Amino acid sequence: MEPAVLGGKLASGLITPLLKKLFVPEAPGAGLVGRPVRLSSLVSFKGEKRTLTEKDVHKLADHLVARAVDSPGEAPFPPDEQPAVTDALARRLLALGDLAMDDVQAVRLGHRHLARQLEHGAPAPAGLSTDARYFLDNATEWACLQILEFFTRRSTFVARTLLEQTRTQAELIARIDELIARTPRPGSQDRTFERRYLPYVAERHNHITIYGIDLRESPDRWPLEVAYLSLEATATEERRLPDEHPGAAFTVQLPAEEALSTHDRVLLRGDAGSGKTTLVQWLAVTAARDGDRIPYVLPLRTLIRAGQLPSPAAFLSSTGCPHTPPDGWTERVLTAGRALVLVDGLDEIPSTDRHRTRDWLLSLIRAFPGNRWLLTSRPTAVRPDWLASEDFRELTLAPMHRPEVKTFVERWHTAAQAPEYEGPLLDSLRTKRDLARLATNPLMCGLICALHRERRGYLPTGRKELYDAALTMLLARRDRERGMGALEGAELGEEAQLEMLQRLAYALVLSGRTEMDIETAEGIVERSLSTVASAVGQGDAGTVLRTLMLRSGLLRQPAEGATHFVHRTFQDYLGARYAVEEGHLDVLTSHADDTQWEDVIRMAVAHARPRERVVLLRQLLARNEPRLTLLALACLEHATALDPGVRAEVEDRAGALIPPRTAEDAHALRQAGPLVLELLPGPAGLTDAEAHAVTVTASLLGAEEPEAALAVLRRFRDHSDLEVRRQLVGTWDRFDVREYAVEVLDHLDRKELFVRCDSDEKYAALSLTRPWRSVTFVGSRTLAEILDAVVDPAQVETLSVINNSRIADLGELSSFSSLNRLWLHGCSRVESLGPLPELPITELWLSGVSGITGLRELRSLTWLSLNRKLQGHSLADSLPVEAPLKYLHLGPATVHTIGLRGLTRWPTLTTLRLGESGRPLTAADWQEVASLPALAELQLDEELSTASLSTMPKLPGVRTVQM
Repeated sequence: MEPAVLGGKLASGLITPLLKKLFVPEAPGAGLVGRPVRLSSLVSFKGEKRTLTEKDVHKLADHLVARAVDSPGEAPFPPDEQPAVTDALARRLLALGDLAMDDVQAVRLGHRHLARQLEHGAPAPAGLSTDARYFLDNATEWACLQILEFFTRRSTFVARTLLEQTRTQAELIARIDELIARTPRPGSQDRTFERRYLPYVAERHNHITIYGIDLRESPDRWPLEVAYLSLEATATEERRLPDEHPGAAFTVQLPAEEALSTHDRVLLRGDAGSGKTTLVQWLAVTAARDGDRIPYVLPLRTLIRAGQLPSPAAFLSSTGCPHTPPDGWTERVLTAGRALVLVDGLDEIPSTDRHRTRDWLLSLIRAFPGNRWLLTSRPTAVRPDWLASEDFRELTLAPMHRPEVKTFVERWHTAAQAPEYEGPLLDSLRTKRDLARLATNPLMCGLICALHRERRGYLPTGRKELYDAALTMLLARRDRERGMGALEGAELGEEAQLEMLQRLAYALVLSGRTEMDIETAEGIVERSLSTVASAVGQGDAGTVLRTLMLRSGLLRQPAEGATHFVHRTFQDYLGARYAVEEGHLDVLTSHADDTQWEDVIRMAVAHARPRERVVLLRQLLARNEPRLTLLALACLEHATALDPGVRAEVEDRAGALIPPRTAEDAHALRQAGPLVLELLPGPAGLTDAEAHAVTVTASLLGAEEPEAALAVLRRFRDHSDLEVRRQLVGTWDRFDVREYAVEVLDHLDRKELFVRCDSDEKYAALSLTRPWRSVTFVGSRTLAEILDAVVDPAQVETLSVINNSRIADLGELSSFSSLNRLWLHGCSRVESLGPLPELPITELWLSGVSGITGLRELRSLTWLSLNRKLQGHSLADSLPVEAPLKYLHLGPATVHTIGLRGLTRWPTLTTLRLGESGRPLTAADWQEVASLPALAELQLDEELSTASLSTMPKLPGVRTVQM
């Protein structure tokens, strides 16, 4: 508690009436005049006539403490210590009765020394915190001060020698009151400032801004907490092994926001737009809200303009913070190890300043150990292990994966209040391979979202515009709008950068590679310098190439001495641009057989002039190959202006392939590769056969392009045709089990469908879908595990359990209250069918079970398949005689032991199927068959022996015999 607050609570006018109770009231004739009186004679809790007990003194102390604690501000000590503080104060007040001094001596001694006397006279309190002891000492001094004032006001206290001391004491009380009111408790100014600073940090950084986009209806700024998603950081580290074995490098993966959770010093690398600054903001906002660390966000591009990198005292002023901290506050925070220092953008300052920045950062770390430090940079700004000697852990932000892209798109559209565009964009990202390859970081995802909304959801027809906008943003506008000037020796405009980048891209395309060594790249840049006027005088090829790698956001250095494009799609786009500019149309079409050139050819059509497009498309059609015909069709979306006759010719030729009409067409179409997935139509306008063939095609390509194939299949999940729905259920294995269950299976009409679970992943995924009526479980699982996978057992009508060696007791099947069809195959431990009579089962299939005890009680069966040895001399000894069976299948094991004796007990049979047992059927067996009055269909296994058939009589009632 602040001493000023304590003074207010225990001021003279409030404490005096309480403390008076400690002393005997004045009375005439007390003999107190003219001589001092010992304190032990004045106190009211000693002697023969007590007015207070020790318990009363404890209550008085409790009242004093309660008054002091009763404050809307910060508590002076933890609440659980209040009883101990009260007890300690009471013991000190009780020590008044043990002092040998008199009242005059006490006044001369002064309140502080009197307090020390009481402190020494009472037992020392044990276990109190520093704050509690601080409060207790202040309260004791205040009590003593008021006690002495009380003495001076007694009518018997009239000695002249005390008059001056009385005046001095009164003056002293007034000054102390004023001093306490003016002087706050140490550290309170810091806490007061932090209560203003932390909310400011959380508010200032709680947004994301995309620079370089000026679209009219798309936000360039939205709340961080809405749009932020966790990205993955990776690090290559040496695994520590025993001395006799060499160490091995391995990759560590962790959520990026946990980078500082296990290591206090981190150098985080990431490509342009990978989310480095966003992560810095998230860490700052999180720390500010949690209050466990004091965050300092230090963007180097801002700090370096001032020339001198800031000292701790200037951290806030150098970054434009409007709040002025108390003197020495930042140093106190750093000294206490409470700081989170986030230094952003090492790549955004000139290389000449990076070593100076390194020295500045290390001097801070060494002066203030125990804090957490994060430094961000693009990968090529500094060499690997640049800070490894200073115990910095190096991490690299990984590209966004498909789930992260999906989450980003969903949150972007939520922030932009444009939910109607979310679904179509996600569909495009799944089916358009080059678009999906581009969407690998927050910057590009944000650009794609913005352009898609701006074009009212027609992004797939304007992909060239997307690439153009992305290049403009990366090569020019982003750095300019962030207030960054030239950082290195070379200062190149957008067109100059494009010229050199497209030459590098075309060289990679021609070589069939995605990476080249630095020397080769420098040679290409060297040859282009003389043709680019704005590059003259900007430095040698090495300088220009380093500038492109550092600032363009398109080139990166994956390893020492090598470079490549951050996205293959930029390489294809720029390579196609250069090929068209140079008139290399024949080169393009000569590589049309190579699937690696597909995107290059499509982008060449986008760059080409109308007459050049005609040449390219007709050359593709002239080859008369299905894949090239489909490639020509895919190129049409990039042909803004094209001869109508050529467009019609392409569409007519491709119309014979898309959509496929039969399953055979689907298998043939698969040979064209993943390109087909972009061209497959949705269900609208297709016949049921065409819809089935489209789903077969997408299923076949699922292994090569699962995302695009899933996007196609998702369109058919509401289709009513049974064959289409069966195809969708049957292709579950080709995709991510959980995603496919949620995105496709859960939406299917369940009528006449069954779903098959044969893995742990499918068991878990099935529980996420709506209830199924027909389910097959393959593999050894307990019935409890099966029940966990079934959302609502009461809705299951058909249950198949196959190859299960764990189930022995079928008791838990009672939960399947609607079950009318049960298949048990390879369930070797099942001996009894005990609980089944309680269920409405009409169809039962048994094979590979140990026993069939209880089968005779299943009187509602109309369909039975059995393949196991039977006991007794007749089928009627084991099978339910009273069941109105219409279908009966007797497998080889059953026929072998008993034959067909007793078959006439089921006159309702209309279909009988018999298996080859190795024991020929006798004339008596066939007579049982001939005696069945309703039998209309006889099904015989192909292996049925000639001996069995030779004894078969005429069966006039049987209309169908199947072999």
